[in-house]
Amino acid sequence: MRAVLQRVTRAAVRVDGEVVGSIDGPGLLALVGATHDDGPEQVATIARKIAELRLFDEPGGNGAPGSERSVTDLGAPVLVVSQFTLYADVRKGRRPSWNKAAPGPVAEPLVAAVVEALRARGLEVATGSFGAHMEIDMLADGPVTILVEA
Repeated sequence: MRAVLQRVTRAAVRVDGEVVGSIDGPGLLALVGATHDDGPEQVATIARKIAELRLFDEPGGNGAPGSERSVTDLGAPVLVVSQFTLYADVRKGRRPSWNKAAPGPVAEPLVAAVVEALRARGLEVATGSFGAHMEIDMLADGPVTILVEA
């Protein structure tokens, strides 16, 4: 599994012009993709990283080393959006190959399991709509963008 995490002050995802998921931050936008051989171990690793990575300054902190906080520490929300394009292979030619991306029947339950694992940790989690054409509005904070692989 792969996830691109963006620290945001707010984020929303729309399908057909209707908001299907949104968060008011500080929080994280987590774009999550799965490949063919992902399973429970990768789900657990990605969820743990999303929940525990210390990407936020402590409220009122001065940004000094050791003052970083995670979404779990802050009780901050997460917007999870499925993103099969994280497995694009662009090494050859001008057209991406999607062969490494898991097909929907494999990927959808894995992304849903990441969402459930985050909720089991007590986090507020909003989502997009799996397989839909989505529009994402977000206000990046920092910007801080992290690639996580499991």
